[in-house]
Amino acid sequence: MIRVLVVDDDFRVADVHAAFVSAVDGMQVVGAAHTAQEALDKVESLRPDLVLLDNYLPDRSGLEVCASLASVAVDVIMVTADGSVETVRAALSAGALNFLVKPFTADQLGARLRAYGRYRSRLAQGILAQEQIDAAFAALHDGDRPAPPKGQSAVTAQLVREVLEGSDRSRSAAEVAEQLGISRATAQRYLSALVDEHRAVMRLRYGSTGRPEHEYTAV
Repeated sequence: MIRVLVVDDDFRVADVHAAFVSAVDGMQVVGAAHTAQEALDKVESLRPDLVLLDNYLPDRSGLEVCASLASVAVDVIMVTADGSVETVRAALSAGALNFLVKPFTADQLGARLRAYGRYRSRLAQGILAQEQIDAAFAALHDGDRPAPPKGQSAVTAQLVREVLEGSDRSRSAAEVAEQLGISRATAQRYLSALVDEHRAVMRLRYGSTGRPEHEYTAV
């Protein structure tokens, strides 16, 4: 369970954001804060994994709070009405993992929270290879992606991902196609997209005829 602290100077907005968080599987709201100092105190006492941090706070800016948390084992997603270039760049420089402009919907926040969960799960292991680090960062921003291009289905993409992630060995496009009941060409297209997104790696396997076959493994 990922523990989340909601920080917003407006009590009603904080309650709305907390409800959004609670609706996402795997997320638990552990508290709310309405000032910068209260946020820092609750990070120390509650030890959340993630802080949803507003920038406009009565005593200090959220950017200052974010910078103060850089040495603490807690992640930050900025949630603010200030979408200026200066604020976005300052938030990322201060250590924020993502930035969401208010007002936003439950779906918009939920997509980013689920992506954050996948990011954390990919960093749960010890020493990482570069492809694993790339996959973690790609997963972090999954929730920022627009709808799939015309002709591509988010549902099919998810099913193909699940086949790879649930397998204990590499899978070919033909095997994925057979399991899902789709064409080999369709499976190949979605598998190639996963490689482009650093969510899978492709290797060549040479069969008895000497003809190579592409195999895919989730990362």
